[in-house]
Amino acid sequence: MKTPRDFVAALAELDLPDVFNPYRDCCPVHDRSDASRLRTANFVQCLEAALDARVDTIWIARDLGYRGGRRTGVPLTDEVHLSDAGQLLGGVSLRRATRGPVVAERTAAIVWRMLTRISEPVVLWNVFPLHPHESGDPFSNRCHTRKERDTAWPFLIALIEMIRPRRMVAIGRDAGAALVDFEIPVITVRHPSYGGQSDFIAGLQTIYGLNEGPIENRTLELPF
Repeated sequence: MKTPRDFVAALAELDLPDVFNPYRDCCPVHDRSDASRLRTANFVQCLEAALDARVDTIWIARDLGYRGGRRTGVPLTDEVHLSDAGQLLGGVSLRRATRGPVVAERTAAIVWRMLTRISEPVVLWNVFPLHPHESGDPFSNRCHTRKERDTAWPFLIALIEMIRPRRMVAIGRDAGAALVDFEIPVITVRHPSYGGQSDFIAGLQTIYGLNEGPIENRTLELPF
């Protein structure tokens, strides 16, 4: 798993119960027939562009969400912000893999508002890089299990070896707790959901030396 293409190809081999793998699975409700191929191409391009840009920071949240990375193949990125992700990484072309209206995700909206403000590319990842859902409800989010984390853990190790970051930003307490044993510096910021938006923004402002302003302090209102 030393190259982005090999890395994502190996990730596509994971097949777990009550887990949607966007790099191998196809949603019968929302996906195009070639959805898994498009999502794979999206993520490979992101990783290749990050290596070309010598990106030195990885942002890591807990799980892939059903409104975001499940649909796009890019962690912490919904369809609304696919073009933003491509632009931040030097102009790569990322494509939608779904049919119907574009879907937004609250967490992705806040993450990308800050990434646009920072204007510095990062690698985005999740401790569990697939979408865990409740049994019988594929359009729900749940926390991954310890067994699921152990199964996917080699991919985080491989990602770190490939990117060689100088630091990691853990988004949320769960992600921070999962990363405590790494020698690479890990800075934990509050997850922006459930009332944590202001603390999330303040944490990133401190990390990146940003001045506070009305854009960062405005509460983001979305209908979900």
